[in-house]
Amino acid sequence: MRLTLTALIALAASPAFAAGDKPFFSLGNTDFVVWIAFIIFVGILIYFKVPSQVGGLLDKRAESIRSELDEAKALREEAQSLLASYERKQKEVQEQAARIVASAKEEATNAAAAAKDDIAASITRRLAAAEEQITSAQASAVKEVRDQAITVAVGAAKDVMAKQMDAKSAGALIDESIATVGERLH
Repeated sequence: MRLTLTALIALAASPAFAAGDKPFFSLGNTDFVVWIAFIIFVGILIYFKVPSQVGGLLDKRAESIRSELDEAKALREEAQSLLASYERKQKEVQEQAARIVASAKEEATNAAAAAKDDIAASITRRLAAAEEQITSAQASAVKEVRDQAITVAVGAAKDVMAKQMDAKSAGALIDESIATVGERLH
């Protein structure tokens, strides 16, 4: 209805109306023919309910856009919640990694200290064992030297005594030795 009113107002203000040389309502006036064709066209559109169909299509399109916007908004909120969840998880993982690194450093420090103590104890044991071996070797060497010295001294004494000894001296020496042994045993 508004469209026809607008068309009438536009026709009334046309320059052909103002010219006045041909009557407006004749088929010889092209403006009139165009105006009638326009009204018929608009009538056909209204008869076939094209404006309501176009409006329905526009409403459907608006509704689909609205639903897409709502879906996009829901997806955005879900994405934000997932992002927040992943950020929390990342923060937790970073904290856990920091705790693991600190624990590993502490364990490494403790292991290094234990290894240092073990090495010190091992060195102390080895030094003690080496000192015992040295002492034992010294004692063994001293004993061997004494035994050798005794053997050499006995051999030398035997040779000296054999050269200086006669039967009378040998008997006196044996008697003296028996008396010395007797005194020491009692």
